[in-house]
Amino acid sequence: MILWQTLRFAVGGLAANKVRSALTMLGVLIGVASVILLLAVGNGSSQAVKDSITSLGTNSLTVSAGSAAGGARATSSVKKLTIADAKALASDGDSSAIKSVAPVVTTSGTALYGNISYSPGSIVGTYPAYFETSNQKVAHGEYFTDDDVLGSRKVAVLGATTAKQLFDTEDPVGKKIVLGGTPFTVVGVLQAKGGSGFTDPDDVVIAPLPTVQNAFTGFGPVNQILVQASSADTTTAAQSEITRVLLGTHAITDPTKADFRITNQASLLTARESTTKTFTVLLGAVAAISLLVGGIGITNIMLVTVTERTREIGIRKALGAPRAVILGQFLTESTLLSVIGAGLGVAAGIAGSHFNIVGIKPVVIPESVFGAFGIAVAIGLFFGSYPANRAASLRPIDALRHE
Repeated sequence: MILWQTLRFAVGGLAANKVRSALTMLGVLIGVASVILLLAVGNGSSQAVKDSITSLGTNSLTVSAGSAAGGARATSSVKKLTIADAKALASDGDSSAIKSVAPVVTTSGTALYGNISYSPGSIVGTYPAYFETSNQKVAHGEYFTDDDVLGSRKVAVLGATTAKQLFDTEDPVGKKIVLGGTPFTVVGVLQAKGGSGFTDPDDVVIAPLPTVQNAFTGFGPVNQILVQASSADTTTAAQSEITRVLLGTHAITDPTKADFRITNQASLLTARESTTKTFTVLLGAVAAISLLVGGIGITNIMLVTVTERTREIGIRKALGAPRAVILGQFLTESTLLSVIGAGLGVAAGIAGSHFNIVGIKPVVIPESVFGAFGIAVAIGLFFGSYPANRAASLRPIDALRHE
């Protein structure tokens, strides 16, 4: 009965100052919603990176120019990767760990179809092995072939986004587009992979390497070499073979002076996951400041409330209300502010997670919902304890004389 009366008095006290109570709840709401949303953004970013890397396959390796150790040998004086390097890897008879090799050049340009002009995210020149190595599956049409590469044929495979921008609902296969003044026949459209944050892997045009070199980059070095190991278990062996072969083609005897670096998708995934976890924790820490600010707001509001209701407190104590009842009433009021604000914050955070934020689809962490709610309630109790204790400690005579 006493608990019910305390709750009733607390609700009446909050209802007497609706605007003030609503603004206090708003502070808690913003804090809880911020924690949930920012952690969801961090988790969504982590998931996007993970999906992007694993979509390449755990047996995929990327060879790039430059020293892994950085420093002087990572400058432009380092020997670039060439098609000869890729051919040496592909023709290495001593290795059963390497399944396929695809040199890659990347450039940019404008694609034209009829009166439609569009600039895809990238134009890639490569070999047919690129599609399997990078786990690119065709949705319509077909890939270009080794004969297309040998003949420098002007054919292209479009990513789903590029195809949509140029052709909308029209079937692109068999149609001609113009890239850099050169007409290309579309032979296939890739399955959509989906965006991964700020980049769209589907916004691409892929064509035979010599054709792209002739139209855009010239017959110089390649940007990177994609290598597919025979299985996920042989990636370490494949990496060793790549190192051995390229040290030979680059005439380097000391492995510590290698002018190339090899990225293993599995190790890259581990590194990226570690980075994004740190990023998520940082976002959560920043959002937690909002909860702290909300708690300070509760303290301020409750102090004002105690001051305004000093005479009421004096009357109740003069009529025999014990210290615990006064303390319980004001603690209940501060807790109600936190509970209602936190509940609304949870609803707002979950609702907000249904929309893309900075290009990322937030993924709500259940623990963040319960954690943010629980912390908000605890903050209400903690920050409300001082005003409540101050109210309970007032002497009846002093409270009655208060103006």
